[in-house]
Amino acid sequence: MTKHVLVVEDDPHNATLFRKIFEKRLGCDVTVTDSPAAMFGVLRSRGAELVVLDVSLGNSVWEGRPVNGIDLCRLLKQDPATARIPVILATAHAMRGDAERLLAESGADDYVAKPILDHGAFVEQAAYLMEKAA
Repeated sequence: MTKHVLVVEDDPHNATLFRKIFEKRLGCDVTVTDSPAAMFGVLRSRGAELVVLDVSLGNSVWEGRPVNGIDLCRLLKQDPATARIPVILATAHAMRGDAERLLAESGADDYVAKPILDHGAFVEQAAYLMEKAA
């Protein structure tokens, strides 16, 4: 069965890059959105073996309030229906200590800095999380 990856990203260039990486390198089906409502809809209807979640998400709103990727990750991890889905935070915040802080704040499973410099390492990271969760 083909694995499904949900990418929640508001930058079209990054969204295209993630789609290509997962489709070409791992043979996954990929859904891309920048909408929290669409994210929850996809997870309820189709599920996913992995979520890649942009930390910034410029203009995202959920239930009437602005949210970012950290907020959305917390919601995913608090919901028993989605808590087991691995989440990789994707962010341009790549200063020392950012990874640890973002992971602690969000409950995400891992972190990748954008731009992704080592596609091979990212593919290994994503494949590992999907296999671990299976």
